[in-house]
Amino acid sequence: MITTEEYRRIVSELMDELPAAFFDKLTGGVITSEAAPLPDYARSNDLYVLGQYQVYSGVRQIVMFKGSFDRVYPQADAAEAKEILRGVLRHEFRHHLEGRGGLHGADTLEAEDARQKRAYLSRGE
Repeated sequence: MITTEEYRRIVSELMDELPAAFFDKLTGGVITSEAAPLPDYARSNDLYVLGQYQVYSGVRQIVMFKGSFDRVYPQADAAEAKEILRGVLRHEFRHHLEGRGGLHGADTLEAEDARQKRAYLSRGE
């Protein structure tokens, strides 16, 4: 399991890979949290939130959840963590960019996430 310091360092390095324009209007920035949230529709402890794009009271931010990462990837070393977190961070930035652009529709990440949620909920029925 990677340490909190390693996790934060990796997230910071991954942010450095992105163009400055991606951060425009991300007023709350990118923060890390030790929390391990479950979506409200999770059936059990089988679906953790690794990252989340949040918009509230005019603040836009991305939260990266180390607690969830530790539960889903307890054996990940720093190199593995970096690859996984790169995907999570870019996923959340895509939400930010599509939201800023006012994009809603079948080809958006919002729609893809909804399809994945439906697929998860239909399993085992």
